Parts: sequence; C-alpha cells; structure tokens
Amino acid sequence: MLGFAISERTMTRVTGRTTERGYSIREFNSRDLDSVMSLNRAFLPENYPSFFFLENSTRWPEAFLVAESDGEVVGYVMCRVEKRFHHLKAVKMGHVLSTAVEEKVRRRGIAFNLMISTERGLRESYDVDVIYLEVRVSNEPAMNLYKKLGYKTLGVIPRYYGDGEDGNLMTKAAKDWVTEEAVRSLLGHKIGGPR
Repeated sequence: MLGFAISERTMTRVTGRTTERGYSIREFNSRDLDSVMSLNRAFLPENYPSFFFLENSTRWPEAFLVAESDGEVVGYVMCRVEKRFHHLKAVKMGHVLSTAVEEKVRRRGIAFNLMISTERGLRESYDVDVIYLEVRVSNEPAMNLYKKLGYKTLGVIPRYYGDGEDGNLMTKAAKDWVTEEAVRSLLGHKIGGPR
C-alpha cells in the first residue's frame, strides 16, 4: 500500500508515517468508505453512491487517497482516468472527481498535499497526459489552491452543478507535449468549444 509523509519541501514514499503537521496520506481502502462518504455528504452537495467510490478505488487506487490524523480520515481526493483522442493519438486524462477536507483540520496543507500526491499517482501509475477538474465558481479558496498548483481555467460550464451553479473547468498539463490547443480539443466540448 502506498503512503506519503509530507514535509513542506519534499514528499517521501513511506507507509504509515505521520508528518510534523500531524497527518499522513495513503491510498483509500474499503474500511475508509463510511468516513469518505461522510466527508462527501458533509462538505459537498454532489453525493455519490458507495459503489462509485469502490469502483474508482479498485480501478485507480493510486489516485484515490485519504488523509488521516489520529486514526481518523480527515480528507480525501478521488480521481479516475479517461481516454480521448487528439490528432489520432490516444490521450489519457486524469479527472479529479471529488475532494474534501474536514473543516477542523483545514489550513494545514492537507488539500494541497492530497492533490500533489494524487497528481503523482496519476502521472507515475497511469501515465496521464493532462489532469482536469471542475470547481464551483463560488469556491474561491479551492480555485486559489488549484491555481497555486498550476491549474488554469479553460472556461465555465454553465449550470454544471445540480443546484444550477456554474463550474469552472480547470486543467493542468502532465506532459510537455500538451498545449492549450490540445486541451481545448480534448475538453472544449464541456464549455461549448471545439470537439
């Protein structure tokens, strides 16, 4: 099982070590399901059935991570890998589906390090070319985090969320060949752009 101990400057592959900030990051396992679903329900209006979490953890375990503090799951990030074609080339895209961190442990770098860790998993284990996510236009703290991590806003998806709120589509190249034109070709259809 994969785990990360994270310091301010480096990440080292380890199992079960806690950082000086009092948390560790590791792969999700089925024992985490209730905790992750509780976080999802508490902090996000978009909720998923249990089989959705389990399917993603089975298919892409290195891209479904949890943060643990004092034996309690306090955050998670869940991704999947999708494929599309660009100029007859198969392109692998890492899609960040859902992420949440317990309010009582925010401002400790957990979300940042969950994202760094899952990006590493997407690149190293699944060889993705690009990573993308959707985020509510009203969620400025999350958008600022993603910008800090190098994500760029491709455009707005009108009425993306169930309550009618728009979503920003944000992307990050994981390989040098990925250009803005390639990203627009791959994902522009989500914002009404080219297919």
